[in-house]
Amino acid sequence: MIKPELLAPAGDLEKLKMAVLYGADAVYMGGEEFSLRVACDNFTSEDMKNGIDYAKSRGKNVYIAANVIMKNKNLDGLYNFAKEIYNLGADAVILSDVGAFEIVKNAAPSLDIHISTQANIVNYAAANAWHKMGAKRVVLARELSYLEIKEMREKTPSTLELEAFVHGAMCVSYSGRCLLSNYMTGRDANQGECAQPCRWKYYLVEETRPNEYMPVFENENGSYFFNSKDLCLIEYIPQLIESGITSFKIEGRVKSEYYVATVVKAYREEIDRYLDNPEKYQFDKGKISELCKVSHRQYSHGFWNGTAMGNAQIYDSSSYIRDYDVVGIIQSCDENGNAVIQQKNKFSVGEEIEIMQPYGNFVTLTVEKMQDKKDEDIQTAPHAQMIVKMKLPKQFPENSMLRKSK
Repeated sequence: MIKPELLAPAGDLEKLKMAVLYGADAVYMGGEEFSLRVACDNFTSEDMKNGIDYAKSRGKNVYIAANVIMKNKNLDGLYNFAKEIYNLGADAVILSDVGAFEIVKNAAPSLDIHISTQANIVNYAAANAWHKMGAKRVVLARELSYLEIKEMREKTPSTLELEAFVHGAMCVSYSGRCLLSNYMTGRDANQGECAQPCRWKYYLVEETRPNEYMPVFENENGSYFFNSKDLCLIEYIPQLIESGITSFKIEGRVKSEYYVATVVKAYREEIDRYLDNPEKYQFDKGKISELCKVSHRQYSHGFWNGTAMGNAQIYDSSSYIRDYDVVGIIQSCDENGNAVIQQKNKFSVGEEIEIMQPYGNFVTLTVEKMQDKKDEDIQTAPHAQMIVKMKLPKQFPENSMLRKSK
């Protein structure tokens, strides 16, 4: 049994650090060019160096996304970009274009190449073809089932790594190859600028009645019939490992530090518990509750058990579910529980909070007393990033997070 890699999103340097601290084996991030996620901060060259150094010093791998659908203008700086990320110490670059593949091979022959999910790899012949050209890993399309992935593993060489999404947003189009955003807003999803029109509410207009809008609905609220539920496969850790997937990928470079930490921690703990004792492993249902404490849409198993049916869509809303807020991050905490906390959202004396730490269960407590940075008693912490001091019941690791229910 091969231990899979847990691969986490890093939208910026702080998210990268949280991913590493909370248990990721590797992270993926984008530079200021070529990345399919322009909505996140992405990485300057200096941040990229700092992120790579931080991860590598802790034994983690770093992959750089350059997976836009390449147009002529995109190719101009790719050669130098490939040389730069190789010299910075990146472990691999993620590409979707065969021309870009050739350029990167010439620029940095020793840099591993992973083929993006944007390449829509849904069969073993395509996976083998990329491997023969020199790809070390293929990121499988999200539309594949357990049985299809297992067959691909059986019909591809062991030297080819298979990466698959296990958690995060799904797309109404095959693995993100969508023209809807470009057509409706001028923002090209295949250049990283998706406006997510699949999450919008639509009406039907009959051709000969241009001003008569007829609702398309499954209930009284109308229909968001393009709006996919989020993927969540944490219940299938044994099958995921059995299928031969090399790397379990979490989607979410535009999500928060809290999202990254919570999701990585949940999958890390379930993977490790299964590998410690496969015969006696039972899924911890509490992990679903934990994953529901981050901003998310309703969850589904996507295509894992076969073709996704109607229940994989959300018809009554495009909103995220946000039942918890992060109210603070512990900057330091001594052996007596004296903690210095950076505020993230307002919280007050008398409120019940939970402390989520990188390892171990969360702890619930009621805020009884707190001080500002001048050691003066305060009843509430209303100002963003203000320093709050609290006495906690025990020592908690740095970067533990305080959260409260809405």
